[in-house]
Amino acid sequence: MVVEILRNLYYRPMQPIADIASSLSKSIPSVTKQINELLSKSIIVENGYAPSTGGRKAIQYMLNENLQHTIISVSIDQFYTSIALSNLQTGVLFSQDNMLIDLRDPDAAHRIMEAIDQFISSNSIGLQYVIGIGISMPGFVNADSGLNESYSSQSPLYNIKEKVELKFNKPAVIDNDSRCVAWAEKKFGEAQDSSHSLVINLNWGVGLGILINDNIFKGTSGFAGEFSHIPLSDAQTLCSCGKRGCLEVEASLSAAIQNIEKDIKNGEYSIYDKLAKEHTNKVEAMVEAAKIGDQVAINNIGKIGYLLGKGISTLIHILNPNKIIISGQGAEIGDILAPHIQVAVNEYCIPKIAKKTTLEISKLQNAQQLGTTALVIEKFINSIIN
Repeated sequence: MVVEILRNLYYRPMQPIADIASSLSKSIPSVTKQINELLSKSIIVENGYAPSTGGRKAIQYMLNENLQHTIISVSIDQFYTSIALSNLQTGVLFSQDNMLIDLRDPDAAHRIMEAIDQFISSNSIGLQYVIGIGISMPGFVNADSGLNESYSSQSPLYNIKEKVELKFNKPAVIDNDSRCVAWAEKKFGEAQDSSHSLVINLNWGVGLGILINDNIFKGTSGFAGEFSHIPLSDAQTLCSCGKRGCLEVEASLSAAIQNIEKDIKNGEYSIYDKLAKEHTNKVEAMVEAAKIGDQVAINNIGKIGYLLGKGISTLIHILNPNKIIISGQGAEIGDILAPHIQVAVNEYCIPKIAKKTTLEISKLQNAQQLGTTALVIEKFINSIIN
């Protein structure tokens, strides 16, 4: 129960004992006993009183802010890697964002390892205080085995978790990027009040995290949620998976960028052309162009929104969720995407089913980083007791 209490206070700081007991479905006396033990070790501290509900105000508890324990998170996408050091209050102490590392590069794993090493040394991070290293990345990531089965066993990316553990002598945990984004939405974002939600990680691809009964659904092999590769595209463009017709080739941020660049080559004017030279990450250039009203960017974002809505209609029919949440980098252009998604849902979805599902745009910043850090909390927070 101690570990459950620690996790609970990480996600929801400043709680009275009654709230902790209720959320864990435990008795107040049993929780009180564990709280007192944690207080005696200064792992948690009292922090004022909860608002009165008519009787005596209850004391609130939180993780001790003076604890020196930290977490390293390594958030990887197809082209960029970001690394952060966080404390036990979800605060980011140091970060290095948008390091250009293409996973198609044979040296990608080596470059990721170098980036982690450089991050630790340049920020003078004391590894003795790091409770673990979380890694999230695209692909068929088997969280139980710690392997990314999108790669052959000869690829260094196949067992990058093990390599990280050996090099830095710290425990590590790895999971799929979209599942991490979904967990962040469950604990900190739009899915907090929903037991059945689907979280679309709109990035270079189109990932999916499935939340059923407040838990991540992984499927038999741990690979549930491969939304990108549902064959809904009419285009015969070859997908990164080696097949044709995948949703990803028409409904991802990569597709929007490719179409914008194609329009520019065909003679249309877009401020994106200038912004792409100023930004390291092309997605940032596209987002900025759309926000200042660039019609080429807005038009192509709308196109992927409609195709995304077509895919979402299929998900609604199968899983009947409370919420569909657009997260990831795509959430930054959610106000443009949402109307086009809704048009497709209205067109393709049975109204009786669709009316029970709401579309939400994530307000979380750095959802992948939050979810990757939470991987470590879920698995290794017990180490702060020792």
